[in-house]
Amino acid sequence: MSELLVDFITSLDGYASGEGWPGFWGLEGPDYLAWLNEQPEVTYLMGAHTYRLMSGFAAGEVPDGQDEFRPEEEASVDELTQAAKVVFSSSLEGPLTWANSTLVRDDAVETVRAMKADGTGLLSTIGSLSLARSLLRAGLVDRFRVVMFPVITGATGAERVYDGYPDVALDMTEHRTFDGRIQLVEYAPRVLEHPPLSAPA
Repeated sequence: MSELLVDFITSLDGYASGEGWPGFWGLEGPDYLAWLNEQPEVTYLMGAHTYRLMSGFAAGEVPDGQDEFRPEEEASVDELTQAAKVVFSSSLEGPLTWANSTLVRDDAVETVRAMKADGTGLLSTIGSLSLARSLLRAGLVDRFRVVMFPVITGATGAERVYDGYPDVALDMTEHRTFDGRIQLVEYAPRVLEHPPLSAPA
């Protein structure tokens, strides 16, 4: 049976990106980059928006506000190009041009449920906030990991990660600090029917 990981890179205040900020918030260090390179083989799950963005980077489109990719960003995109990717979309036209990408038009929750039951290895979302939210609501997520970078982007932050989420209890399974400033926390999530003080009498 496969394991499903929801994996986010965020600012401390829970934004997935920010206007004027580079990838990794410009704060990746050698410890964090070495850890990224040690990650096991994974099949990535994404929606149409993330596919368009990341496949554009793979084709050479540079993020707004940058003249070129930094080496760390280029290496990250190259790794994604080599990895298996499953893209859930009713709007994209197939066949997909980004290498190792498979387009799925069926319901994402039921497809991932079947992938987990029939497969082995690790499945992981990348970006794709609404997909990750749907998979969590359905109780399919085994591991919920967040790497928080030491910035608050109250003025420029975009893509609030947790908007629309249910209440979720999180049991910590791992934590780690990279380069003295980047914090990883990983949890086993459990979706709550109601918060503790709203329990039925």
